Amino acid sequence: AQLVESGGGSVQSGDSLTLTCAASTSATHIVCMTWVRQAPGKGLEWVSSISVRGGTTRYADAVQGRFTISRDNEKNTLYLQLDSLKPEDTAMYYCAKVKAPYKMVTTTQRDDYDGWGQGTQVTVSS
Repeated sequence: AQLVESGGGSVQSGDSLTLTCAASTSATHIVCMTWVRQAPGKGLEWVSSISVRGGTTRYADAVQGRFTISRDNEKNTLYLQLDSLKPEDTAMYYCAKVKAPYKMVTTTQRDDYDGWGQGTQVTVSS
C-alpha cells in the first residue's frame, strides 16, 4: 500500500497539529501502524504505534500525554494528533506499515516495515 502523509506545518510552541497518513489500499487493515520522526541531523526516532483495530496504543516517553494516535480503517487512514508542541518536536514525521500481520512494533528497524510515506515536516518555534 502506498502511504501519503499530510498535515505538517510551522507552528509556535504550545500549538497543535493533526497529521494524516492515507493508505492507497485496505492492506493496512490487518497490520499495526507506526509513526516515526527524524529531526535534522539525527536518526529515526519511534514516536507511536497502534494495533490493528486501534484498541492498543504505544507512545515514546518524549510524547506520552501530548500526542494521540488513532486510525479509521474504513477510510484507510492513520492519524497523529500533536498537542502542546515543543521545539524539540521539530522533525520530519513518517508513517510506516508493519510487515507482519497483527504484530505491534515499536522500533525504527526498517526490516520490520514494508511501507513508508514520504514524510510531512513539523517545525515548532519557541
